[in-house]
Amino acid sequence: DQRLVLDEDSPLVHPCLQACRTSTLPSLTSYHSRSVKEFVKLNRIGEGTYGIVYRAHDTKSDEIVALKKVRMDKEKDGIPISSLREINLLLKVRHPNIVELKEVVVGTHLDSIFLVMGYCEQDLASLLENMQSPFSEAQVKCIILQVLKGLQYLHENFIIHRDLKVSNLLMTDKGCVKIADFGLARTYGVPLKPMTPKVVTLWYRAPELLLGTKTQTTAIDMWAVGCILAELLAHKPMLPGSSEIHQIDLIVQLLGTPNENIWPGFSKLSLVGQYTLRKQPYNNLKHKFPWLSEAGLRLLNFLFMYDPKKRATAEDSLESSYFKEKPLPCEPELMPTFPHHRNKRAASCAENQQKRLKV
Repeated sequence: DQRLVLDEDSPLVHPCLQACRTSTLPSLTSYHSRSVKEFVKLNRIGEGTYGIVYRAHDTKSDEIVALKKVRMDKEKDGIPISSLREINLLLKVRHPNIVELKEVVVGTHLDSIFLVMGYCEQDLASLLENMQSPFSEAQVKCIILQVLKGLQYLHENFIIHRDLKVSNLLMTDKGCVKIADFGLARTYGVPLKPMTPKVVTLWYRAPELLLGTKTQTTAIDMWAVGCILAELLAHKPMLPGSSEIHQIDLIVQLLGTPNENIWPGFSKLSLVGQYTLRKQPYNNLKHKFPWLSEAGLRLLNFLFMYDPKKRATAEDSLESSYFKEKPLPCEPELMPTFPHHRNKRAASCAENQQKRLKV
């Protein structure tokens, strides 16, 4: 079973990062890190779990890149462990549907570090807010297939993302979708260890997390994929809870009340006794998506299985007949291009910085 459980204390294997874990920032210089001065920040494009992200110009390679400043709040003994985890994981992965970490560069006074990432023109959350007409079903299939391919690669390499949502999915102008923001990601394995349950943004959080599971599996990523697929098909968030209790109630309204028959071990979850779940015997997915094909509904139901052990894997989902029926997924390069909403503040900022650089 691919759903092995996460190990909170998985070792950091990259030698540079092993050194950084126990030493202060100046140690980075021994690894010949470039200076952030070699990059011109063009504009701020977002904020990840652990840092601000800028669009920037690499003056040496003449490339446009994404420059992620690592937060160093309250950190006196080196790089935060969360950032080390993200760097270590991204150094190990290479896949077309996962954002690329090109290198790590240092700030002016060695009191800050930046991750140089491959640049993507769009994030899905901004796109959905600004699109004049929603994605077609063929385009939705194209997006989800790419997410599933990236996830299959991660899960096969014993990595779980733990914060999948539309704002952490990036898209290039060539229609390539990339999973980003690995600040909460973990490697997983044995021995089994408990982990913090307050991961995954609330609207995309799996029921086992909400109900206090002590172990986390790759199935929490797959629940989030179900939420993303439903959001793209419905043109709005599927389960927009305002609190954890509200989130659980929305799930129950959509899928029915869980019980031991459909989810063995459900009644033993630590937070089950704290909630009074409404009695709702029906699965309402078909009512939410009356136009969706049987294959589409089957895939959604498979992703929304209460029991994490029965939930669809990335591999299962890629084999779904939903992707083999009409409308067929469009090719990534045939995806539409969109205005670069995140770069509206870029022009004057870029010109000023370029002038300073020449001086």
